[in-house]
Amino acid sequence: MRVTVGLGSCGIAAGADKVFNLLNKELEDFTPCGASAVTGCIGMCYLEPIVNIDDDVYVKVDEEGAYELVKLLKGQKNNALSYKASAQDIELLASQTRIALKNCGVINPESIDEYVLKDGYKAAEKCLKNMNFEQVIEEIKTSGLAGRGGAGFPTWFKWNAARNSVGSEEKYIICNADEGDPGAFMDRAILEGDPHAVLEGMLIAAFAIGANEGIIYVRAEYPLAIIRLEKAISQARQKGFLGKNIFGSDFNFDIRIKAGAGAFVCGEETALIASLEGGRGMPRLKPPFPAQKGFKGKPTNINNVETFANVPWIIRNGGEAFAAIGTENSKGTKVFALTGKIAKGGLVEVPMGWTIKDVVFGVGGGIQNNKSFKAVQMGGPSGGCIPAVLENVTIDYKSLAETGAIMGSGGMVVMDDTTCMVDMARFFLDFTCKESCGKCTHCRVGNRRLLEILERICGGGGKDNDIELLEELSEEIKAGSLCALGQTAPNPVLTTLKYFKNEYEDHILNKKCTAHSCKPLLTYRIIPEKCTGCTLCARKCPANAITGTVKTPHVIDSEKCVKCGDCVKLCKFDAIVTT
Repeated sequence: MRVTVGLGSCGIAAGADKVFNLLNKELEDFTPCGASAVTGCIGMCYLEPIVNIDDDVYVKVDEEGAYELVKLLKGQKNNALSYKASAQDIELLASQTRIALKNCGVINPESIDEYVLKDGYKAAEKCLKNMNFEQVIEEIKTSGLAGRGGAGFPTWFKWNAARNSVGSEEKYIICNADEGDPGAFMDRAILEGDPHAVLEGMLIAAFAIGANEGIIYVRAEYPLAIIRLEKAISQARQKGFLGKNIFGSDFNFDIRIKAGAGAFVCGEETALIASLEGGRGMPRLKPPFPAQKGFKGKPTNINNVETFANVPWIIRNGGEAFAAIGTENSKGTKVFALTGKIAKGGLVEVPMGWTIKDVVFGVGGGIQNNKSFKAVQMGGPSGGCIPAVLENVTIDYKSLAETGAIMGSGGMVVMDDTTCMVDMARFFLDFTCKESCGKCTHCRVGNRRLLEILERICGGGGKDNDIELLEELSEEIKAGSLCALGQTAPNPVLTTLKYFKNEYEDHILNKKCTAHSCKPLLTYRIIPEKCTGCTLCARKCPANAITGTVKTPHVIDSEKCVKCGDCVKLCKFDAIVTT
């Protein structure tokens, strides 16, 4: 009997570490199962903490629930059934196609033996013993694997370019784990749940291009991922999967970790390289591309976490098997982090070609509190808002680009009818401005001007020509910025203007926020027929803006009102509304 506790960051945040410690204490001398084991995030973050007993899944297990599971295991009367996952939740998990997430939430990420039992390092052994570098690159080409970090560039092409770079025998493999999009946690979950898959993917890529050193650039805000990577690297060295003469060959390769300071711009490969070299993370012009002149001026290949995690599966099962999944122009699966107003937030992996509706209402369970689906932001600050009317758009690189959004690394922020799209554009512009390296004027100054206009509109100071000014400025920024951060920063503005122009017009012309989100544009009003004159709102109002006598309808003075919203929360009779 095997007991595992999901100890990814999401599980720990929900209290899974306390559950784990309690189970270990109670089961320490219980022979049938012994102490519980660690596993990563299975993807159902909305149900954490999660405990697996063999194939049975128990969810939202608090300390009381842990005691019930102990009773269950010991054959005593218990209430464990109330913690068991519903058939629907299990079905949603089973409906996914998991390749990059194959082992996440299944194996102990801190045990190389468990990874090996799941065919771990067999792909690397196959490459080093039975294939040459041309065959490996050809298999990746056949698979159609494209970079999962955002750009969607063919993986084989980058590998081939690095392999064919001349003038240096010294080459490098870099794993870009600098995941910084708001609402994105795909790479973190893979590193925490299945670090050896990433190491094996890097090993195969290193063999393909002829590199002897690998570096994982991971943001320091991912301490658990770093701890598990360090353990995985140490274990791989002990097993001989990293180091000299791997699998008895003449190939040598090792990996080290570099913790980044959390600059979003370092997700751009040339900025990442600058940071690795000890400089400030600032992009440079291309060409030369990293494949020709990268880290230390040597040929360098950079892929992100999810890309490397797919590689071992492709080598074991063949490129054609991966290419059979997905669409004509987008092969395989894609991992998405579902956040926002989604009912069942978490991590999912689905075949390319599913629709937005399939993801949001299928594996995501729809919108929280049965509200209306309004839009989804894809691609993070570099992406765009896709409205609900386009929910049947297929998830592939081409189709998403046609909407004005991008696939990005896989963040999917779901919005309902309480979300103001002007404010959403402002939020992402604020993030981009703070994360800009400041190297080029269009990004440094242009995006700041965009943000100022959006802040003015949300604050009730919109002007008649603001829409035209936003569009013109956005296009100039896209055309003149040096790197992808600046070139894509206006996307949230342009897509919200394209699909939700009426909200901008309401803000500017009518000084109203239809989503009732922008406080400066709200007016609070008491409905006389519903007000009982209980005086609670008047007594609690911080601005003394509400007047009236006991048992008579009250009135709000809009001039004094600071629009804190406390009165709406306090009123038990729904007598206070916003307009």
